[in-house]
Amino acid sequence: MNQLIRLLEENSRLTNAQLAVMLGTTEEDVAQQISRYEAEGILIGYTAVVDQERLDKEYVEAYIELRVTPQRDHGFEEIATRVAAYDEVKDVYLMSGGYDLAVIVTGTNFKDIAMFVAKRLSTLDSVVSTATHFLLKRYKEHGVLIDHTELDERSV
Repeated sequence: MNQLIRLLEENSRLTNAQLAVMLGTTEEDVAQQISRYEAEGILIGYTAVVDQERLDKEYVEAYIELRVTPQRDHGFEEIATRVAAYDEVKDVYLMSGGYDLAVIVTGTNFKDIAMFVAKRLSTLDSVVSTATHFLLKRYKEHGVLIDHTELDERSV
């Protein structure tokens, strides 16, 4: 894998100057390479890893397994595109194994997600079945360990 891409995957906040030093090249070369990757669709976005539990808001995430009937001449593309268009949907993946699409959905509570699955996902023509798994706790995301340790002040 390209070393520049690996560094950006690890920390997309690195500046071009920092990347240039790490790669033994110039800032201009780094900027040109990043621009080329963006133009070619290799780099398609930059994101932050957020510990949702530390935010002061309600947040629930679920992983939904969808079994679908592929469409003639379109396969899974058409249904995957329809599912991905919903605002509640964070990610959609074509899978091998016991189900076809993995859909990651976010909401403010369990009921929101349950209603989304019942009223919007399961009613789509191609959907044969769904199985919803609610995320209970994150330990690692995008290669970053998430520290949930809270000191018990009684033991200090």
